[in-house]
Amino acid sequence: MYDSILVATDGSDDATTAADHAVGLARRLEVPLYGIAVIESRIEYDNAIVDPAEIDRRRRERTDSSLSKLEKAADDVGVTVETTVRSGVPHEEILEYADDCDAGAIVVGSRGRSSFRRALLGSTVDAVVRLAVRPVIVIESED
Repeated sequence: MYDSILVATDGSDDATTAADHAVGLARRLEVPLYGIAVIESRIEYDNAIVDPAEIDRRRRERTDSSLSKLEKAADDVGVTVETTVRSGVPHEEILEYADDCDAGAIVVGSRGRSSFRRALLGSTVDAVVRLAVRPVIVIESED
């Protein structure tokens, strides 16, 4: 079916559910698992109230935490996972990494951390689904 699985995570509920799904799928299929978290590069700060260094630190902590949770979930069931953090436009980085690791499928949560939480699909997921040259499995949390 799939010879490897790539899961993208941003620490949101849907991404966490997607990560759990990807771990289970990799375990059942006995295939390599890859994880990616992307630090958004397009955010601009235009007022003196926001400290860009503090925002970047928090985003890095959240990214590291989401990948640590993925690594622990995979380790708990005996799945080896290779993770990476990239900076850039999320859908572009996800698709590039999928090419780099020749992922058989990409697993993503249906919505991320956006303030437009109730959109049908998040903009990153929409772009991944539209532009991917491999199967994309979209997972929604049960909340």
